[in-house]
Amino acid sequence: MSHSIPSVTYLTSPPEPRLQGSLRVPGDKSISHRSIMLGALAEGVTNITGFLEGEDSLNTLRCFRVMGVSITDPVAGVVRVEGVGLHGLKAPKVPLYVGNSGTSMRLMAGILAGQPFDTVLEGDASLSRRPMKRVIDPLTRMGAVIEAGEGGRSPLTIRGGQRLKAIDYILPMASAQVKSCVLLAGLYAEGRTCATEPAPTRDHTERMLAGFGYPVERHGATACVTGGGTLQGRAIDVPADISSAAFFMVAASIARQSDITLEHVGMNPTRTGVIDILKAMGADITVHNARTVGGEPVADIRVRNARLHGIDIPEHLVPLAIDEFPVLFVAAACAVGRTTLTGAEELRVKESDRIAVMADGLQKLGINAIATPDGMVIDGRGTDDEVFGEAEIWSQGDHRIAMAFAVAGLRARGQIRIHDCQFVETSFPGFATQFRNCGGGLVDAQAESTGLAQ
Repeated sequence: MSHSIPSVTYLTSPPEPRLQGSLRVPGDKSISHRSIMLGALAEGVTNITGFLEGEDSLNTLRCFRVMGVSITDPVAGVVRVEGVGLHGLKAPKVPLYVGNSGTSMRLMAGILAGQPFDTVLEGDASLSRRPMKRVIDPLTRMGAVIEAGEGGRSPLTIRGGQRLKAIDYILPMASAQVKSCVLLAGLYAEGRTCATEPAPTRDHTERMLAGFGYPVERHGATACVTGGGTLQGRAIDVPADISSAAFFMVAASIARQSDITLEHVGMNPTRTGVIDILKAMGADITVHNARTVGGEPVADIRVRNARLHGIDIPEHLVPLAIDEFPVLFVAAACAVGRTTLTGAEELRVKESDRIAVMADGLQKLGINAIATPDGMVIDGRGTDDEVFGEAEIWSQGDHRIAMAFAVAGLRARGQIRIHDCQFVETSFPGFATQFRNCGGGLVDAQAESTGLAQ
């Protein structure tokens, strides 16, 4: 079966003088994934609103359908999942394809390790280069039997019928995906499974398990579950994804006279590092209308143009902003002075080596950006009206890098041509349209060449 996606190229164009207006970015990807997984494993119906209709989340949905779960097609973000219970999944007749989604593969590995049937998890070429040994190791310690490709990479063959035993696992890296994998496997294990992380990471799995009625013990950096319980179906309202909102936070911060409001954004304290970092750089960000929806804090965020300055990014904020660094590097290039990032070696094993790819692209645009083993040093050019030059950038199929360089176009003296943007739809469907609608200059090169660009 072919899973190839046609290549997409973005062209930035001379921008409007400012970004204006209110918008709601698509639903949180992390919560969308988990709402399908936990809804499928629950007793009864789970009704989801605000579901992210991007390829990554849709691949998770399709995988559980293949395992016998009745799930409706999303309509304007509304999905109905008829749960089959922890032990109701059916053996898939084909490999489970998760596309570009590391979240799907790593979390589902934990669920599938406890099933009575064999499964194969496979992804696209990019995902097949990403490290899976980090979940294979703890699952194997629990008694799972997993066969992997060279270097512990996917595809993963997970042998069914194993009796899992509880473990106390100390994560060697700060990774919500590994923590979640262990806890989800713990639902099927005999005894009490605990995961302890070296630094705080997003806690959606713990919050959502509790929301589905499954007891979760939390003590500082440790979260524990005891196997043998049940989940109960519930209603879930997925907040707007702060990782997607981050592109507009930086865009409004660097584009002259900008003033935008991002509505109903998820404000989980394990995800707000991007706001803390931008504020430390001098960004004009105000949070209002704070409320709690389905156990998750949400708020509206107003961002106005500001003069940014370089900082040494505090290492304790790194895990709380790990997905936002591509666009934060763009903010650093538009700041006055030097910005230094350390402790972010995790960026090298994302959809691309985000340190290397961003440093290369920024250098092509005329920025002094020096990659280090665990971060980057960027000398900002915030005193210049036109921070970036004109260049061709290859995003290496990484959606966040493609969107970051689209934002850079707001302060470029010429056109930036960004290749391999097709995976933007995996996390932010409609990004280019929303970006244009609030004043950003961005077109699809293929559409432009055929006269379809708006």
